[in-house]
Amino acid sequence: MPDSLLEVRGLNGYYGNAHVLQDVSLDVGAEPVAVIGRNGMGKSTLCLAVMGLLESTDGSIRFKGEELVGLPPYKVAALGIGFVPQGRRLFPSLTVEEHLRLVGGRANGSGWNSDRVYELFPRLAERRSQSAMQLSGGEQQMLAVARALLLDPELLIMDEPSEGLAPTVVEDLVEAIKGLTAEGTALLLVEQNLGVAVALAERQVVMVAGRIAAETTAAQLEGDAEAQRRYLGVEPLRDEAETGDAGEKEA
Repeated sequence: MPDSLLEVRGLNGYYGNAHVLQDVSLDVGAEPVAVIGRNGMGKSTLCLAVMGLLESTDGSIRFKGEELVGLPPYKVAALGIGFVPQGRRLFPSLTVEEHLRLVGGRANGSGWNSDRVYELFPRLAERRSQSAMQLSGGEQQMLAVARALLLDPELLIMDEPSEGLAPTVVEDLVEAIKGLTAEGTALLLVEQNLGVAVALAERQVVMVAGRIAAETTAAQLEGDAEAQRRYLGVEPLRDEAETGDAGEKEA
């Protein structure tokens, strides 16, 4: 894998007249990258722009040296980028098996198939005949990840994968994602859950008002309570045994 698998340079993105992404530049290579920040900072818009799902963009997005700006989403995916969108975006009436069949046989190689997906997520195997609307939130997220994996992606983009999930389910999902990155799948992660972000990526990129405002590491961020409040508006990560005044949250 080259040092920079994904190269974003001077990217601007718009919703109508609203200038959301402002001159964003970012590299993603073998090392997982987490994009963090408060709500409304442009993190999800960045994911949509990379996937060709944002109607108006300018600048450059290159994947393995090939320009993505202007390509339709199916061509972006075919180059080797898997996308797990916020909200999962499953088809309520289709079963687990039917979701997998929609992308089965389109993989770039022989790495991922239904059997391997069911090995990674045994709960999906148990519910293969159930519709998406009958699945729990965690099972739906597993299915969204599984659907992306069937394209054998070199880069997996995940937008808020822990959103709305119980802590124990989040732990299982984090372990599954760690396994994928250990096997060589590159990761661009958007996360509001700081614990998930620092568990999955040492490299932390902060977005503020549509711009890359700072870059830090998981280790530095975990040890900097003020940065956690400033960038995310949350109380700092703390050991359960730690006591004392937690301070006031920012508005």
